[in-house]
Amino acid sequence: MHGSRMALSTWFWGAYLMTTQTPGMSAVQFQRQLGLSRYETAFQILHKLRASMIRPDRDTVGTEWPVEVDETLVGGRTRGEGRGIHHKALVAGAIEVRQRSMDTAGRKHRNTHYAGRLRLSVVADREGATLTRFVQENVVVKAVVRTDGWGGYGNLASLGYAHEAITLNGDGTKTDAHLPAIHIAFSNLKTWLMGTHHGVSKQHLQAYLNEFTFRFNRRFYPMTAFNSILGLASHTEAPTYDSLYHGSWIHPGA
Repeated sequence: MHGSRMALSTWFWGAYLMTTQTPGMSAVQFQRQLGLSRYETAFQILHKLRASMIRPDRDTVGTEWPVEVDETLVGGRTRGEGRGIHHKALVAGAIEVRQRSMDTAGRKHRNTHYAGRLRLSVVADREGATLTRFVQENVVVKAVVRTDGWGGYGNLASLGYAHEAITLNGDGTKTDAHLPAIHIAFSNLKTWLMGTHHGVSKQHLQAYLNEFTFRFNRRFYPMTAFNSILGLASHTEAPTYDSLYHGSWIHPGA
């Protein structure tokens, strides 16, 4: 908000709308709701807020619970460039699998497990060094880490993780059964990107991953999100208009 020509009330209203609307808001919707004259202004405000949706000192996940780790491709289809060519981005994810406690009547829930904290990051490739670094940056050492049989995760056990891998043998249903939570998170992410934002560029994808993670991790307490983003914003550097459009801004978490 520093140096902004807009009223403080507009900033607060914008932060409230962005954090409390369940599906989020596109820049076009945001521009209309705030009555802004320029799309670029709405775009910049949203990215300033997204920069405040990730804590620089955030905790690693898996302190008490097993963690599922996998990768997925995100992006639109490419036509006319030949088979096997795409411009999709590779996204790595890690998600806690928590166990439900009994309800107030002492009965067990039908679904005894649910998704806990989520971490998402754009990664360059599926090489072992890249995937290992993602796990080390996001998952606490000694945690149970569940992955598929991809060789890029082969050295996790030697780094102190309790690695549980599954051999596919061409059967994709085994992977879905072994990694249900992260696959559901990936599916919801892609639906959200296409439904709310109608797709995003690779340049800014990490910012949208941060927003999705912010919403996902606060889905049980949505009204705390407004306070959270204001608190984080006071300790976070925000992008300028030029850095966003010229590509020099590196989104947190990238």
